[in-house]
Amino acid sequence: MTAGDSFGRLDDDDYPAYTMGRAAEMLGTTQGFLRAVGEARLITPLRSEGGHRRYSRYQLRIAARARELVDQGTSVEAACRIVILEDQLEEAQRINAEYRKAAAPENPTTAG
Repeated sequence: MTAGDSFGRLDDDDYPAYTMGRAAEMLGTTQGFLRAVGEARLITPLRSEGGHRRYSRYQLRIAARARELVDQGTSVEAACRIVILEDQLEEAQRINAEYRKAAAPENPTTAG
């Protein structure tokens, strides 16, 4: 790996750059919370060669949303399910927008 390759990963939302301790610190939560959202299958951290969990920025955003819901009194399991459904809805809306764009005529004419 060259230095240029490493710098390219700085912008990669899916690159597992954060240790469990750092991720918990950034989210203002505990490592136990990160384990719980992993057990609920909200996020699946990658593992280093030594078996340590590594989190990406995308995973941290997802965990942060679950944390918001838990802070509002939702159980961890329910919060994880809500976040999964929100993510699925966002993806479906993105796909629908792409279909609408592809189906729309490129140069619509106006009736006069």
